[in-house]
Amino acid sequence: MITLGSLDHAEAVRYLGDARVEMNAAMEQLLSECEEQVLAVAEPKYLYKVKDLPCEELMAGEDIALHLSGCTKAVLLAATLGAGIDRMLRVEQVKDMSRAVVLDALASVAIEQVCKQFDDFLAEQFPDLFQTFRFSPGYGDYPIEMQKYYLTELDAPKKIGLTTNDNYLLIPTKSVTAVTGLSETELPKRKRGCATCNLRGSCNFRQRGDHCGF
Repeated sequence: MITLGSLDHAEAVRYLGDARVEMNAAMEQLLSECEEQVLAVAEPKYLYKVKDLPCEELMAGEDIALHLSGCTKAVLLAATLGAGIDRMLRVEQVKDMSRAVVLDALASVAIEQVCKQFDDFLAEQFPDLFQTFRFSPGYGDYPIEMQKYYLTELDAPKKIGLTTNDNYLLIPTKSVTAVTGLSETELPKRKRGCATCNLRGSCNFRQRGDHCGF
């Protein structure tokens, strides 16, 4: 059961690029109103599948091999907030672009919180195994074309309405496909950085030559 009780305003401001956002009563009010709107429309869902490693069909490029190195299982994930969020954003982009930008940031927070709930669920399911962080098609040299593999393996178009366009971008847009490795031994800590961030293509920090510190 997935629930989104509240959304992290500070994380939404980080997505917006907090150097450009003045936090005051009006901004807090806008965040609260937009949070309510996102929560009312979102229909969070996820699917997962556990695969034993090695699994050649999952591999493409060096980065995924490094990511899953030492793991005995791989868990495929597909998660989405549903098509209603996309419709809401399109309407708001016509009516009020500033509000649409805040809604978009909060929707990004929402899908990440869904994925974090899945991380917690996975830890409960496999308490004796160590987890990697989530790694998605398009990270590093892992081809974005691998989206199709994930969606097919999970039957995501039929089960949660998650598809891709011709450029392998997910539809609905506030969605994630990813793989988490599970290991019987503790894994070395690896930096995630910009190469493994879902927001790297539209990140305000990167656009001004900065980074979020993560």
